[in-house]
Amino acid sequence: MNFKLIISIAKSLLLARFKQTLVAAIGVTFSIAMFITLLSFMTGLNDLLDGLILNRTPHIRLFNDVKPTQNQPVNLVPEYSTTHNFINSIKSGSSRQEIHNSDAIQQTLAKDERVLGFAPKIITPVFFNDGTIDITGVVQGIDVLAESKLFHFNDYITNGDATDISKVSNSIILGKALAEKLLANVGDVVQLTTSKGELFPLKVVGIFQSGLQELDKTQSYASIATVQKLMVKPSSYITDIQVKLKDINTAPALAKEYAVLFNTDAEDIQTANSQFETGSFVRTLISYAVGITLLVVAGFGIYNILNMMIYEKMDSIAILKATGFAGKDVKRIFLVIALSIGFFGGLAGLLFGFGFSSLIDQIPFNTASLPTVKTYPINYNPKFYIIGAVFSLITTYLSGWFPSRKASKVDPVIIIRGK
Repeated sequence: MNFKLIISIAKSLLLARFKQTLVAAIGVTFSIAMFITLLSFMTGLNDLLDGLILNRTPHIRLFNDVKPTQNQPVNLVPEYSTTHNFINSIKSGSSRQEIHNSDAIQQTLAKDERVLGFAPKIITPVFFNDGTIDITGVVQGIDVLAESKLFHFNDYITNGDATDISKVSNSIILGKALAEKLLANVGDVVQLTTSKGELFPLKVVGIFQSGLQELDKTQSYASIATVQKLMVKPSSYITDIQVKLKDINTAPALAKEYAVLFNTDAEDIQTANSQFETGSFVRTLISYAVGITLLVVAGFGIYNILNMMIYEKMDSIAILKATGFAGKDVKRIFLVIALSIGFFGGLAGLLFGFGFSSLIDQIPFNTASLPTVKTYPINYNPKFYIIGAVFSLITTYLSGWFPSRKASKVDPVIIIRGK
């Protein structure tokens, strides 16, 4: 059968019931547009929420964990060495938090082609002195250039310049919530007490806001040299090495490899943040479920319209079959009608979906807890548009297949005799 003739007949049937065709196409357009908009917004929001933690989290963290000594004295006694000993209230051993031979480790990481970069760090607890009140806090000694390059540290500075902690001697960057407690601003001097009881003045050169209120109440940052001075430690003293990899999926395997190679504890990002990945997956799954439901509902609308079209066009179908059209040709005509609705309605839906997403992307979203966010987050992933286009064709094809199958089985003799 001539496909041009089939397309011509399908076009005539579409235009003959133009209002019904338009309603069906609008249903597809609306569902595809909402599918694109919903997924773009939800995944953009997921990226924003996960980024608050994951952008600041290394793929692998090398450190020495505080843990009890494995070989307790009772196990060293010959007469108890072969027995199972139950020991209560085991205290941590004398293992040091310092990473042994940290310079050699950093040199090895610099030569590893799987590593994107690394940043050394020192973490120490302190007390910030606010008159007669001591506020518990944590000072992190960082390499500010490495932190800004790998973990976007500079993006979270709301006041001051991040690089000043490496330029100004005895300086510190305070978390915003902590600075508000201390009534401190850039240029002020804050007093803190180290874990060894020594009083130390530091000049505030910046305010840091991560978007996590509880974190900003305790966190502060200084240069590695300043923190080493606070702790009265040599220049080689490092407690953490944060590693960023070129492929995040290799983190679990590399963490095990580094733990053995460097004789340290190694924690990968998947283990440290499994709860965030679970939450992101669930939110994305809900978005896809709602979007696909919209497409299915639109498919039922097309099915109903084509069903009605077949009942109204029984005379035309009977004439087509009486003039030599086979059942499969009639079936093709109605499938062409369905796919035409899906194609043009889906194409319009993709354009409207992009337009709605762009519109949301321009809406101001100013909140004190997220200083780096200016508008609502949108993810323009091409995958969403491909999924939307494929689903529009699949749902309209299935919606047209059942009515077209019914039309192909129409007996022209019965229809004409009834007339």
